Amino acid sequence: MAKLIVLTLLGMGLALFKNHQFSYQTRLNALREVQPIELPNCNLVKGIETGSEDLEILPNGLAFISSGLQYPGIKSFNPNNPGKILLMDLNEEDPTVLELGITGSKFDLSSFNPHGISTFTDEDNAVYLLVVNHPDAKSTVELFKFQEEEKSLLHLKTIRHKLLPNLNDIVAVGPEHFYATNDHYFLDPYLRSWEMYLGLAWSYVVYYSPSEVRVVAEGLDFANGINISPDGKYVYVAELLAHKIHVYEKHANWTLTPLKSLDFNTLVDNISVDPETGDLWVGCHPNGMKVFFYDSENPPASEVYRTIVIMFNGNPFCLSLVFGY
Repeated sequence: MAKLIVLTLLGMGLALFKNHQFSYQTRLNALREVQPIELPNCNLVKGIETGSEDLEILPNGLAFISSGLQYPGIKSFNPNNPGKILLMDLNEEDPTVLELGITGSKFDLSSFNPHGISTFTDEDNAVYLLVVNHPDAKSTVELFKFQEEEKSLLHLKTIRHKLLPNLNDIVAVGPEHFYATNDHYFLDPYLRSWEMYLGLAWSYVVYYSPSEVRVVAEGLDFANGINISPDGKYVYVAELLAHKIHVYEKHANWTLTPLKSLDFNTLVDNISVDPETGDLWVGCHPNGMKVFFYDSENPPASEVYRTIVIMFNGNPFCLSLVFGY
C-alpha cells in the first residue's frame, strides 16, 4: 500500500512537472523561429557594443540610452565594468553616441547598473532623468538633472522603498513622481527562479511620490516596460511572459483602472510612445528561451512592433504591425 501511495505521488509530481515545463516553454515562446528582415535605413550605431537596455528621446531630438545592464540570468557583454548613460543627437545625419559624465559626491559610479529610464521636463525646461539602478543586485531609482552644455548628469537623489524591490522600468510623471514595474515578487534568486518557472504572476506596478507609495496594478507575469500616453490619460504596461500590453486609465488620484489587453506573439519588453500620434513602438523578443539561455552560435533575435492607437468613443483602439527582426 505504501509503495502504491509513493508511486501515485511520484506520478502526480511528474505530471505536474511536465505541465509546468510545457507552460514555461510556451510563455518563453521557445519554439518560435524568425527570418531576418533587411531594413533599408537600418544602420549600426558604434559605441554601444555592450548592449542598450532602454532609451528616451527628448522633443529636441536628443536621446538618452542606458547601456551595460547586468541582470541575473541574462548574458552580460561587459561584466567587469559599470554601466553608463549615453547621449545621441538624432538631428545629426550620422549620429554617434557620447558617454555622459556623472557628477555628485554621494553617487557610486563603480556600482552603476542602469536599467529602465525616463525623463521629465519642468516648467523651466529643466530636464530630469530618472534611472532604475541595480547596485550590488539591489533596486534604486537615481534622480539626475541633465546639464546640456556640459553634456553631463548631476546626481540629485537616490530613491529606495520596500515597494520597489525588483525594479525593471519607470515612467516619470514629475521630478520625483513616477510609475514603476517590479518584474518579480521575491528577492531571493532561488525563489525568483521558481516564481518565473511556475508562472506565479505576482509582479506588479507601483506609483511613487515623496508623500505616497502604493501598488496600483498587480497579478502580472513579469511586468516589464511601462509608458504613458501623450495626454497623460493612459498607462501602458508590458507583461513579458504573457505576451501582452495592458492599457490602464490613469485617474487624478494616480490610481489605475484596466481598460484592455493587447495580445502579441512575442515577448514584449520596452515601450516608447510617439509624442505626436500616440502610437506605441515596442521592443520585443521572438524567442525568450534564447534570451535566458544564451548561445553565441544561435543568438536571440529582436523585433519591433508599431501599435497604432486610434481613439474611438473616448477609448483607445489599437492595431499592431511588425517592422523587422
